[in-house]
Amino acid sequence: MLTLDLTGKRALVAGVADDGGFGFAIAKALIEAGATVCVATWPPALNIFLNLLERGKMDESRKLKDGSLLSFEKIYPLDAVFDTLEDAPQDLRESKRYKDVGDFSIAGLAARVQADFGAQPLDILVHSLANGPEVKKPLMETSRAGYLAALSASAYSLVSMVRHFGPLMRKGGSVASLTYMASERAIPGYGGGMSSAKAALESDTRVLAYEAGRKYGVRVNTISAGPYASRAASAIGIIGNMVKYCEANAALPEALDAAEVGHAAAFLCSPLGSGITGATVYVDKGYHAMGMAVDGATVPDFGG
Repeated sequence: MLTLDLTGKRALVAGVADDGGFGFAIAKALIEAGATVCVATWPPALNIFLNLLERGKMDESRKLKDGSLLSFEKIYPLDAVFDTLEDAPQDLRESKRYKDVGDFSIAGLAARVQADFGAQPLDILVHSLANGPEVKKPLMETSRAGYLAALSASAYSLVSMVRHFGPLMRKGGSVASLTYMASERAIPGYGGGMSSAKAALESDTRVLAYEAGRKYGVRVNTISAGPYASRAASAIGIIGNMVKYCEANAALPEALDAAEVGHAAAFLCSPLGSGITGATVYVDKGYHAMGMAVDGATVPDFGG
């Protein structure tokens, strides 16, 4: 029987701050498949995340198929817009939510992982990071600073993470990130440069697949997930409408479950996906394949 087995593999999932998003779903799927998982959390959300875990508020989401509760090997702080601690402004480093967490930069995280687990401790790296401070603004009303901030947090962070973590990954390892169809289609309401950031992420995935593949022997792919009403996605403002529209017009007219994204990521990061790299894999119920809306009153019934 062909099985998805990640026993003995260690993963780092960057961008987990609650149990309601794709990052958590991917971490859970990896653990279900046998991997040990470390997560990295944005410093302002770190204490809240830890408190929710400790108080049992996530116990229902943490339940595995065997009835046990998942646990993370380590939970680290990470603000992925900073390559090194010196890149962060002094006032931010000394602020209440940052000053006691230690080095929260990408380089700092890499150093912590290596100190905790040794020279090449990772098999899987997951980038579940995005932020567009002006995401509610149309592109033409987005400031230069807002546009560049979206690219920095949502796309360049992947480049930096592969650069810093590539040397820590075992040959045959896998990197996965999350993108969205706004990279190739106009999605009104998904602004602030985020569509550009997702397009950059997908382009960078292809280049990194070549560079990291040749240098470190690891694969790099991205998952284009359908819209999902996570806590983080609420910043978009119209996420509820996006979910409803996608559900009504997808090839499979049903809601996307975060677990389905988790399962796809586990497959891509497993030996079963060993021949796949540089790919954008759609997990959106087939919405990307549609060229016409089918939920409107003016659309003829094609027998669907």
